Amino acid sequence: MPSDHSNDPDQYLDLDDDPSGQLGEKVQQVRAELESLKQKQEEIEREKLRLEELKRRQDELDAGRAEMLDKLTRSLVVVQREVEETQKRLEQLHAIYNSFTQHLRHLEAINSRGWSNNDLPRELSKAISSVEDARAEFIKAQAKISPDSPVDSPASLALDGDYEYEERGFAYWLKSGFAFTLPIQLLSVAGLVIWIWFSLAK
Repeated sequence: MPSDHSNDPDQYLDLDDDPSGQLGEKVQQVRAELESLKQKQEEIEREKLRLEELKRRQDELDAGRAEMLDKLTRSLVVVQREVEETQKRLEQLHAIYNSFTQHLRHLEAINSRGWSNNDLPRELSKAISSVEDARAEFIKAQAKISPDSPVDSPASLALDGDYEYEERGFAYWLKSGFAFTLPIQLLSVAGLVIWIWFSLAK
């Protein structure tokens, strides 16, 4: 029976039996191919990591973009409402400012010492009416200024500090009205006395 060398490992290791050196070249070729495959595998791994990082950043971009789109869209509605309310508030304050300025000019123009005896009653009536109009406008403006103004703000300080129109009763305003008009009342009485005196002197 002929000997079977198919399972003899020495036949693959004995390179001396290969005089042409083809087996050695094949081994070197296989090693080169393995090295090339290894490099390609490393390149593929690096490319895989790069693509995974790009995918992660893209997902982060999409999530952040969607989040900010939603927040900005909703915030724009709130900001627009605030702008409209602020514009309305500014228009009210401009109207109050113009009204106060006009009343201030009218009151500053009152000069009781320059009135003649004949014009005294009429001028007194006009002056008292101007004061009452200014007071009514001042009280009316409080409802628009005080709710949105801090206690220590310049607007509230200019409007008599701790002034609280809505929380004060009728007795307070009756006393305040009497105190506000007391100088005018005294002036009216003095004017009336002077007018009567001049009338009796004629």
